[in-house]
Amino acid sequence: MQAILENLPQVFSAYLVYLVAVLSPGPATMAIASTSLGQGRRHGFAMAAGVFSGSMTWALAASAGLATVLTHYAHALTVMRIVGGLYLLYLAWRAFRSAASATDPLAKGVVGASYGHTFVRGYAIHLTNPKAIFAWLAILSLGLPVGATGVTVAVIVAGCLMTGFTVFMGYAWLLSLPGALKAYRSARRYIDGTLAVLFAAAGARLLLQR
Repeated sequence: MQAILENLPQVFSAYLVYLVAVLSPGPATMAIASTSLGQGRRHGFAMAAGVFSGSMTWALAASAGLATVLTHYAHALTVMRIVGGLYLLYLAWRAFRSAASATDPLAKGVVGASYGHTFVRGYAIHLTNPKAIFAWLAILSLGLPVGATGVTVAVIVAGCLMTGFTVFMGYAWLLSLPGALKAYRSARRYIDGTLAVLFAAAGARLLLQR
């Protein structure tokens, strides 16, 4: 505990960096937004839970020293980048198809997928995004002093994960409120079209990265 108190500035710096990262728009937040608006609160929560689980997976991997593994197996990161890029392009296609359709997906109360499927989609989005692991590596590098103990690592990871859970679920809750759903219905095709462009841009960027 004494070691943690002595390094509180570094720990809080790690928290701040993670908060900025998790609040920044990206594939995960776009997926939560599109799901909450288009499929309702429960599916939004399922998507947010999947994204959070993906973040937790990367957090545990970073804590276990995944950086060393990636240094020796760089091709694994390339495969992840390609899979992630293709999946984002698939989401772009889905959003474009929704934008091109005159039918409101909520008009008949049909969501088109189980909560488990929505959860897996969220998990896949975050797990196939290489930036997520680099973000965690940067956070831990920033917050950990030389010779840090396992307790210090746990404090940083736990604090960041609680922040992430709150933000992801908060997005799902806010974007599924009646006012948000009403606004979405009135401008659904424009919103879905915008999301299609954003997903496509994010997917192309992943595929073209070197």
